[in-house]
Amino acid sequence: MNTQTQLNVRDRQAPLQKRYLVNPEEALINDQARTSGGVDTDPFHGTVHPGKPDTSVPLHFGIHSAVGGYHDAPNPGDMLCAALAACLDSTLRIIADRLGVKIQSLEVAVAAKIDVRGTLMVDRKVQVGFQQMQCLIDIQTDNQTDPRLLEKLISAAEHSCVNLQTLREGVSVQTSVNIG
Repeated sequence: MNTQTQLNVRDRQAPLQKRYLVNPEEALINDQARTSGGVDTDPFHGTVHPGKPDTSVPLHFGIHSAVGGYHDAPNPGDMLCAALAACLDSTLRIIADRLGVKIQSLEVAVAAKIDVRGTLMVDRKVQVGFQQMQCLIDIQTDNQTDPRLLEKLISAAEHSCVNLQTLREGVSVQTSVNIG
C-alpha cells in the first residue's frame, strides 16, 4: 500500500462520515441489477447487468448442471459467492488501510452448499436455498503486524461487510410483477 492510497481512503471517507452524521438520509443508497434478453435463447443462459445502466458491464450467466443447465458460465450461485467475496475483500482492504495494516497478499474464497432437491421440488421438506456458506480469508501481512491488530481488522471487516451481514441477518425481499 502506498501513502497516497492510505490518504485517499481517509480523505474520501472522513467527509462522508461527517455528512451522514448531520444528514443521515443521505447515507441511504440503492444498488441494482437487471436482466435482459434471454427469451430469445434457451432457458439455461442469460445476461445480467449489475449497477446503473450507464456504468453496467453485462455478465453472461448459465445454470448449474445439477438443475439441468450446462454449467458453461458462472451461475447465479457463483455470482452470489462472488458478490460476498468481493465485498469482504474490499472491506478488509479499506479497513486495513485505515488501521495502517500493510497487506502483502489477500484472497477471499467463498463456497456455498445446496441440496437442489428443494428447488427441483423432488422433496418439499428440503429447504430451497443455500444451506451453508463458508468464507476463507487467506491474508498475509508484514511480519511486524500485531496479532491483536489483525484480529481487530478481521472483526471490523466482518462487522462492516454489507453482503456478509445481509446474508447472516437476512433481509426482506418483495416481489412485484408487471404483466403486459
